[in-house]
Amino acid sequence: MLAIVDYGVGNLFSLRCSLNSLGVEAALTSSAEVLRSADRIILPGVGAFGDASKKLRETGLFDELKAIAKSGKPILGICLGMQLLFEKSFEFGVHEGLGLIKGEVRPISEVIPSGYKIPHIGWNSLDFAPHPLFKYINNGDCVYFVHSFYGADSPDVIATTDYGARLTAAVARENVMGCQFHPEKSGRVGLAILKAFCEVKP
Repeated sequence: MLAIVDYGVGNLFSLRCSLNSLGVEAALTSSAEVLRSADRIILPGVGAFGDASKKLRETGLFDELKAIAKSGKPILGICLGMQLLFEKSFEFGVHEGLGLIKGEVRPISEVIPSGYKIPHIGWNSLDFAPHPLFKYINNGDCVYFVHSFYGADSPDVIATTDYGARLTAAVARENVMGCQFHPEKSGRVGLAILKAFCEVKP
């Protein structure tokens, strides 16, 4: 069983529908017990890093997710969920992340040329290194982004996209993975990535 972390921020309906279309049983949960019993976990998220981090702490899931990650269970962060995997974020202050991925979250305005719209919204191609998450897709395939911040200074980057600068599109460190883009909104390519995640062995 796959568990989707329900902590009040995230596009849960679309994500669950995408997984259901793949024949994957997905439970929405804020229960630490359910997360511990799941085969794998997806951490979604939209909105501000500080608010999302606070809600994870209020639900008691912040430390729980860190402990579960150490057990080797596959975890996938999506969009803000990916950013929460990092060590810290500089979005409207400085906020501590889960620290499961090396690096920090910074504004894309620091690296993209002036004149580029923020947030970055739309379809962009992926340039990726070999990884089980991408076994069903090809370099150059396009996915859907909506973000104003990105993962910076990380040795764990496995995919980038070009938006006037090379921006982090996906990260991975052992069993912990993250996508800055929304696979649940990325059509066939997104479904292929979700399918691959569901096949990652603990």
